[in-house]
Amino acid sequence: MTSRISGFRLGIYVFKDAEIVDFAAPHGVFSVARRFDPELDAFLIADAARPVQAQAGFTVLPNYSFADAPAMDAFLIPGGFGTRQEIHNRRLHDYVRSLPEATLLTSVCTGSWVYGVMGLLDGLPATNRKEPDRVEAGPNGKTPIDRLADLAPGCRISRARVVDAGRIITAGGITSGMEMGFHLLRRAGWDEAAIAEVARVMEYSAAYDLYRDDAEILQG
Repeated sequence: MTSRISGFRLGIYVFKDAEIVDFAAPHGVFSVARRFDPELDAFLIADAARPVQAQAGFTVLPNYSFADAPAMDAFLIPGGFGTRQEIHNRRLHDYVRSLPEATLLTSVCTGSWVYGVMGLLDGLPATNRKEPDRVEAGPNGKTPIDRLADLAPGCRISRARVVDAGRIITAGGITSGMEMGFHLLRRAGWDEAAIAEVARVMEYSAAYDLYRDDAEILQG
């Protein structure tokens, strides 16, 4: 059994027009899990130390900027309308490349586009949102998981809710940040009983049981 990592730290990137639930869900999982392990930490990080307006005018104040270089065990890029700009954000790309090899690179929903454009998904499985919105379902639109295939032709597209390819972990679906949060507890060494107890406290047990095995784990 993997020993539990003491003080596991999750850094969540926030940017203009990030989808709220994409970053709030994993943050919420860690918030509840801290009742069982006060050393857990989740925080928001942005490219600058100023308020960030996410989707629907929801504004957050990041805990750190890139320049602060906070220590973390995992870095998460959420999805949202804003990822259409973030795939071209060289400051973000440089920051991701600067992270230590031991830092997990994770994403929720369209956040995996960033890793795809950077070439980090070449030869690896990854996922993305599979249900289109009205625009994406139109004749000129494209479902996010199909766009991932275009942005990262070297990636093997998976339709699993969570795909763990080792250092890179992707989750597909707007609410899949919940499953990403639970899976990161797993990577931090939590056993299934402890994670299920967090889900119970969150009154999420039915969904946890439903999605727990909807995962692709790359054995390496």
